[in-house]
Amino acid sequence: MVRNITALRIAIGVVSYLAPRLGGRLFGLDVARNPQAPYLARLFGIRDVVLAIGAMQSTGAAQKQWLQLGMACDVADVGAAFLGRRDGSLPLATALMVGGTAVGAAAMSAAAAKEVDQAPSSSA
Repeated sequence: MVRNITALRIAIGVVSYLAPRLGGRLFGLDVARNPQAPYLARLFGIRDVVLAIGAMQSTGAAQKQWLQLGMACDVADVGAAFLGRRDGSLPLATALMVGGTAVGAAAMSAAAAKEVDQAPSSSA
């Protein structure tokens, strides 16, 4: 599961950073009417790449902490989707897309953190 969530974060992060308009459109965002959208997508994208690299390059408690930090970001993203829908800045379909993706990522991060807890200790 650690491999799955880190691969997902890297894929979404790289697309968001290098092709922010494409990434935004894939998530249902109206990037054509918001000239700042690419900048905001890059902020999001690099966050996901860094979270993935941190989780991939660590083990044990440190890896679990990286996964939990990612999960915290995902939960905040769910909140942002909800607030965006509530204030009218996100259409329903877009809020469901971005919020649903964030819920899935949070669940994957939780499962990965649990997997780290259950891994046999390598200290002897």
